[in-house]
Amino acid sequence: MRFLLSAIVYILYYFYLYGVASENEPIQTFVIPHSHMDVGWVYTIQESMHAYAANVYTSVTEELSKAKDRRFIAVEQEFFRLWWDTVASDSHKRQVRQLVKEGRLEFIIGGQVMHDEAVTDLEDEILQMTEGHGFLYETFGVRPQFSWHVDPFGASATTPVLFALAGFNAHLISRIDYDLKDTMQTKKKLQFVWRGSPSLKERQQIFTHTMDQFSYCTPSYLPFSKSSGFYWNGVALFPDPPKDGVYPNMSLPVTKETVHAYAKTMVENIKQRAAWFRTNHVLWPWGCDKQFYNSSVQFNNMDPLINYINRNSKEFGVTVQYATLSEYFQAIHQSNLVWEVRGSEDFLPYSTEPYQAWTGFYASRNVLKGVARQASSQLHAAEVLFTRYRISFPDGPVAKDWALDKLRALRWAVSEVQHHDGITGTESPKVGDMYLQHLTQAMMGVKELLAAIFLLPHNLDISNILGSHYHRKGVHQALEQHVIIYNPLAWNITTIINTTVAFPAAVVFDDDGQPVPAQIQRSALSNVTYDLFIMVNLGGLQHRKYVIKFFQKPCSGRSKCAWTYEAKAVVFERRRVRDWTKTGRRLLPVLNECYKLMFDQDTNLLHSITYLHEKRRVKMTQDFWEYHANGYVDAGPISDNYIFSTKGLAERAYKAVEMEIIPGKIVTEIRQYFYREESDKDYAFSITTRVPECLGSKVQCHRLEQTYTLGPLPINTEVILRISSSVKNNRTLYTDNNGYQMMKRPYTTFANNTVARNYFPMVRAAYIEDELSRLVLVSDRAHGVSSQASGQLGVMLHRRLWNNLPWNLGYNLTLNDSSVVQPTLWMMVGSKSATSKLYQREAIELQHRPVVMPIDQPQKPWMEKEPRGSSHERSVELPPNLHLLSLSIPGWNYSSDHNVHLSDIHSGKDLHSEPDYDRVLLRIMHIFEEGEDPELSKPVTINLKVFIKIRLDSFIFNVRGKSCIK
Repeated sequence: MRFLLSAIVYILYYFYLYGVASENEPIQTFVIPHSHMDVGWVYTIQESMHAYAANVYTSVTEELSKAKDRRFIAVEQEFFRLWWDTVASDSHKRQVRQLVKEGRLEFIIGGQVMHDEAVTDLEDEILQMTEGHGFLYETFGVRPQFSWHVDPFGASATTPVLFALAGFNAHLISRIDYDLKDTMQTKKKLQFVWRGSPSLKERQQIFTHTMDQFSYCTPSYLPFSKSSGFYWNGVALFPDPPKDGVYPNMSLPVTKETVHAYAKTMVENIKQRAAWFRTNHVLWPWGCDKQFYNSSVQFNNMDPLINYINRNSKEFGVTVQYATLSEYFQAIHQSNLVWEVRGSEDFLPYSTEPYQAWTGFYASRNVLKGVARQASSQLHAAEVLFTRYRISFPDGPVAKDWALDKLRALRWAVSEVQHHDGITGTESPKVGDMYLQHLTQAMMGVKELLAAIFLLPHNLDISNILGSHYHRKGVHQALEQHVIIYNPLAWNITTIINTTVAFPAAVVFDDDGQPVPAQIQRSALSNVTYDLFIMVNLGGLQHRKYVIKFFQKPCSGRSKCAWTYEAKAVVFERRRVRDWTKTGRRLLPVLNECYKLMFDQDTNLLHSITYLHEKRRVKMTQDFWEYHANGYVDAGPISDNYIFSTKGLAERAYKAVEMEIIPGKIVTEIRQYFYREESDKDYAFSITTRVPECLGSKVQCHRLEQTYTLGPLPINTEVILRISSSVKNNRTLYTDNNGYQMMKRPYTTFANNTVARNYFPMVRAAYIEDELSRLVLVSDRAHGVSSQASGQLGVMLHRRLWNNLPWNLGYNLTLNDSSVVQPTLWMMVGSKSATSKLYQREAIELQHRPVVMPIDQPQKPWMEKEPRGSSHERSVELPPNLHLLSLSIPGWNYSSDHNVHLSDIHSGKDLHSEPDYDRVLLRIMHIFEEGEDPELSKPVTINLKVFIKIRLDSFIFNVRGKSCIK
């Protein structure tokens, strides 16, 4: 009896938790018309606009206006905005506004693109969302309520938090591990409540729907036809649409003869999907890549099919209706079921088959990943500088319209490249070139803006910036160059900047005329240039001018160069790997206040690092290893833009190592050169390590900067930096989710492809740890990382691949990347408590390094009409656990009263108004997770008057349980 009672209780609980749809009720099907329009990938944006994208919005607008029951969801905003600005007629625009008002055309996600979730940074995700949402609200008075993240290659736990903070009501994902999706389908667990942040928990949870195995496309198989199913407009043609409107692979029309066969196929698919969900509501996506460019033929065939099924709904057990996501999720909400809660686990990495681990793209196109982050950093610096300039000097000489145009161009380019086939490196070469061109052109424009703000007079006389335009007389005077250095962070910093110069000797003065500690040495990258290291002190959001005086000959010992140390290299003999029979006998120390690094003269490799505050040593080596990939599909699994699949374990990528050490008073630099063959003249890889040496200064002595050089690689080679240490981490790794929160990554053994499936994305940071020590890396761009053995931390730095898979060859997606790459990592070693206080801020400081802008070429000194004065502006300093995420002038112009704004939109009057330069967007982010540090994780109260004195468009939301002002 006790067993029977327990069984009854369990069954009742199962019904309560999982629900059972009534067999007597027909399955309610929500047909969601959509077109997946990649902002890049195989074709450039211009090619896609011409071939199909513009036609999508033109024809959809016209067809929705013909029948009240038709629907469509618009996802990526970049194509829509291009259509709106360059193609749409006034009549189309009126129709769109009416369709949006009626809820029949629904904007989903609303960002510029459907951003990637593995290798994008939180700041850039927010930017591209802000760009799209600002346009939508200004133009239509709407804010998206739902996501449609159907194509990113894995799902981050940061994304549901971001969307919940943006006010979304539901989140939709698709690409998760094939075996996990199978299990979730079987157990009807494709829908759940996701609490993506372990700090915020239920305060920022969101209902999440996972697409079933058919994902976002309509089933393509028709048992009665050789054509693809339900794609009556066929397949888009490039470069030009066909003049006769006849496209390849157009489905058979729906006629009296075919309608029943179509209905039977559609109903069977609906019922198959219904079995995987708890309610009798089925989301049936109608569309796929590049669809609805001829919406007339699409709707004119689906209309009679829907009518036929509904007329025979009792026979089929199904009803069908066009719908938006709002209508679908409203029906789910009204089911009043209790949903399982998922914690902060993510769905990374992602595999589609046993040997198809989509972990290669974490490192694909390293150069593009680096440029994208540099552009983001430059945009942040320019946004903050221009906003403060406008507040302080609203009538200054920098033209506001010109400045906003420059910023908008870079906002667009940085937003665009966050696409899931952009920064991922999974696009064709011509599309990668397009992204780089858009980024670099926009960066050049923003550099012009920075120069204008720095150089044009506002409250200072121009002579205080450059001095007079008269040269001093005399023939033996040193040449001078003026450099502006700007700190884009709202923290005071003391740091070392490096600039390349053409002279062997120099002395540096600040804008008070005081000499500045510096160091000069031969450049690591050229025999004819020199690296000049300058120690700078900058307040938060402050820029200062420095004067560099150059000399044609070294001036060691002269008083005029006393503040600049001229460093000389000590070169060590090349060591062959085959001679490493006895090592560790001759250790060479490099010390600063934080560390003692020991280098082994028998190998020319790093041997160990001791963090001096706790007198604890971590044995450690760093070198380069490589995986080899198959080039022919008949030989086994292949690697490509997306997928990493190795023929075996990593192999050592070199046979000899050289080393030189440059002892310094600002930095000590260790240069290690790795040669593929013992007798090679040119090195294949290098590590340049910079150890700060400024004793007694505020320079961060725990920051070990390393820059790596590698490439061009041999074909079908994937190179990692391997750190092998004494840290007993049991192959457990921690990596960041989009720079927002850290994720624990335990090593998992799989039946197949274990190496590749244990690589994870690192956007900003990764570390390994044991009870005593932690080894942390922070990065200037995304990489793939793994811990394949205890104490190991491998960082995938570069990939070059080719294979003969017809699909890859047809779309030119083999990743034959012959570039030379130079990524930078900052390394820290210490206790868990010590490094927890550091790495979040260090990652931000690496991302937003000081802007160094030479404002002239070395030339004769200028005559000063009067003594030079300090050009210090007021600095802004946030507490160490708060980061200035955004301070910008978006330029949107709309009434702050929502009802008034809607009235203006639908009044029919011209809405092309001037940008609003008084509306300022401010976001401040707490960078520590709950419980991460006893003090720094606590909430903080600040006075916003420190930042700004004009109207703020802001609302407060929580990040990691603390305030984040937007």
